[in-house]
Amino acid sequence: MQEIIISSVLGLVVLMSAIVRFGVSDTSRRQKTMMTRILISSSMMLGLQFVPPLSYLVRFGLYFIVYLIIGYDILRKAIKGILNRQVFDENFLMAVATIGAMTLAVYENGDYIEAIAVMLFYQIGEWFQSYAVGKSRRNISELMDIRPDYANIERDGKLVRIDPAEVKIGDTIVIHPGEKVPLDGIILSGNSSLNTCSLTGESMPRTVASGDEVISGCINMTGMIKVKTTKDFGESTVSKILDLVENASGNKSKSENFISKFARIYTPAVCYAALSLAILPPLVRIIAMGLSPDWGVWIYRALTFLVISCPCALVISIPLSFFAGIGGASHKGILIKGSNYLEILSRVRTVVFDKTGTLTQGVFVVNAVHHNIRAEQKLIEYAALAESASSHPVAKSLQCAYGCSIDRSRISDIQEISGHGIIATVDGMTVAAGNDKLMKKLKITYCDCHNTGTIIHMAINGKYEGHIVISDVIKPTSSQAIAELRANGIKQTVMLTGDGIRVANAVAKELSIDKVYSNLLPADKVEIVEKLMTDKNRVGKLAFVGDGINDAPVLSRADIGIAMGTCGSDAAIEAADIVIMDDDPLKIATAIQISKKCLRIVYQNIVLALGVKAACLILGAFGIANMYMAIFADVGVMILAILNAIRCLFIKK
Repeated sequence: MQEIIISSVLGLVVLMSAIVRFGVSDTSRRQKTMMTRILISSSMMLGLQFVPPLSYLVRFGLYFIVYLIIGYDILRKAIKGILNRQVFDENFLMAVATIGAMTLAVYENGDYIEAIAVMLFYQIGEWFQSYAVGKSRRNISELMDIRPDYANIERDGKLVRIDPAEVKIGDTIVIHPGEKVPLDGIILSGNSSLNTCSLTGESMPRTVASGDEVISGCINMTGMIKVKTTKDFGESTVSKILDLVENASGNKSKSENFISKFARIYTPAVCYAALSLAILPPLVRIIAMGLSPDWGVWIYRALTFLVISCPCALVISIPLSFFAGIGGASHKGILIKGSNYLEILSRVRTVVFDKTGTLTQGVFVVNAVHHNIRAEQKLIEYAALAESASSHPVAKSLQCAYGCSIDRSRISDIQEISGHGIIATVDGMTVAAGNDKLMKKLKITYCDCHNTGTIIHMAINGKYEGHIVISDVIKPTSSQAIAELRANGIKQTVMLTGDGIRVANAVAKELSIDKVYSNLLPADKVEIVEKLMTDKNRVGKLAFVGDGINDAPVLSRADIGIAMGTCGSDAAIEAADIVIMDDDPLKIATAIQISKKCLRIVYQNIVLALGVKAACLILGAFGIANMYMAIFADVGVMILAILNAIRCLFIKK
């Protein structure tokens, strides 16, 4: 058995050496120090096998030095835990088990290798765990390496590097090729390509020019650009992303909370069970059976029981699985605010979409004007002027179709009626621009339009003048996204929109969406989501996907709120539990796939760890499993669970 133990130690040490040799950047100083201790102690243990017979004290002293080299930190942590009244942890279990094994070896003048091997294997397992956690953290750190170190600002005709936090809204910053965009803003001059990989997971660069918006965290690749900042550093995209990632571990899933509670109950329970195993059977043998107590046999079994019972595989691998899942999602441009949301997402069976900006691009185009007497361009001009104070995509499309700068002096008395439209005074005339509900409210007879799109009815001084047809553009991946969701177990898809029923039905039909609700006000969306969530026939959880500021209440109300991050409002991103950084609806299915894979791995690790431990604890209690088998089972299960957990970092899609 000694030969097997020594061969196993040497094999693991060679593997660790290979990792350090070929992955130097992936090993920390602490890991290298630990590996040095493992190498020294294993070499000394091996060397002692070839030393001629020594006196009792010298032999004990040499082996005790090896034991201290490999286990002094575990002993120190165990003592510290006892002093802090936090006794029952894995350090206490390992200290008691190995000190007990050393004591038995002294008493019997036996083999010290067993106690040293237990501590050595445990430290090797801890090294692999530390390496796996460190690697997953570095993967996320590299993927999210978007924090800007400085911003270039013009002062007295010179460029000065300052802390991005010192830049104010409205300042002009200069970004050279190769530099990170430090703050959100609008390009004043210059053309370039931006690398958005760290934000969105997309490898294709984004071309930008004067007038385009840029978000912090991107890398400027080609030309110099001047940017007028629109947000403080604390409110910029890069700060919010980093905050989400850094705080993701604070929102723990039920599985993680269960493991934490389980460990607090389990550890003292097995300590008392081991104590009972050491004391009760010998007493029964003496009192009830009249036999010798065999204290050494039962204490050895109790110590073996303690080694087997260490809950390392569970305590380490479950949080690591969720952490790796969040890291894998970040690599795909999906920010998940906590492992609890990852767990809920795996149980989503109904997905509710806002239409504009989520399934469609939110880029509206005027494609028809049906007028009565006034010229087509004049009707568009009045509509654009009336809608000039609105930031709605429809208003922007009208202003784009108008093609001229807005003369604010021509406009007054703007009145926005939510869910209806705009009434304003333009050139002294009362202009009403909105949907059919606005015309009904004003008691103006209007003409229906058979074209599919958003219909803007126009009335001037109370007289109907015609209507403008505006169409949104469906995102290229929306249809595939719905199909992927069904393939990932989604039972029902629903679309909510403020558009008319014809537009809504046309989009729903093209994308094969199950249910559609049209002509909705913002408050109506919350009401419908609540109705869907309280439906007795509903299976699983409900996710809502939106992007606008009016979606924030619904994002908060749903079981899971998913916001489109690039074009989404700050309020929507703040209210959401998950943020899709590149606005691609296909990423929703990817997020669900990641969550299911992560939960699958968590359950695999729980079954593996509990199953092996239960079997070994029974074998150990009956004396079938010795100390060597105990440590092999404990460390082996821990390493397998860790390797299984880091698979969450790697997602095919």
